[in-house]
Amino acid sequence: MRTVNSARPAGPLATAIGTWFGCGLSPFAPGTAGSLGALLPAILLARYAGWRPLHFAALALILTAPGIWAAGRVEQAVGEKDPGKVVIDEVLGQWLTLAGAAALNWKSWLAAFLLFRLFDIWKPFPVRQLEALPGGWGIVADDLMAGLYGALVLFAAGCFNLY
Repeated sequence: MRTVNSARPAGPLATAIGTWFGCGLSPFAPGTAGSLGALLPAILLARYAGWRPLHFAALALILTAPGIWAAGRVEQAVGEKDPGKVVIDEVLGQWLTLAGAAALNWKSWLAAFLLFRLFDIWKPFPVRQLEALPGGWGIVADDLMAGLYGALVLFAAGCFNLY
C-alpha cells in the first residue's frame, strides 16, 4: 500500500461523501457495501419518483466532481493511496452501470450490481491504468470506466431481452 502525504483532516462533508455516509466503514467488503449503498437510493428513486436509467447517468455526472474532491481529501487524511473506506467511486460507477438498463426490474438491478462488481474487481484495460491518475481522479476514474463497461453489457443484454 502506497502512502500519501497527509496535509489536513478530510472534514465531515468530505468524509460523508467519500465513505458514502458510512458505507465505506463496513468491516467486510467496503466496496461491495458502497455498491449496495448506491442501489438503495436508486431503487427508491426509480420506484417512488419515476426515475429512468438515464437519470442515474446524470446523477453520476453531477456527483463526479464532488466525489473526486471528497475521495482526494479522505485519501490525504488517511495517508494511503485509494483507501478502502472511500466508496464514492463505487457509488458513481454503480449508477453509471444502471444507465445502461433497458428497464428497471429486479433482474436489471441484480445484473447491474453483478456487472459493475465484476468489472471493478477484474479491471480490464483501461480500468486498471486509470487508477494511476493522481488523488481523487485515480480513485474515481477507474470505477467510472468499470461502470461504463457494465452499462454497455447491460444495454446489450437488454437489446436481447435477457432481463
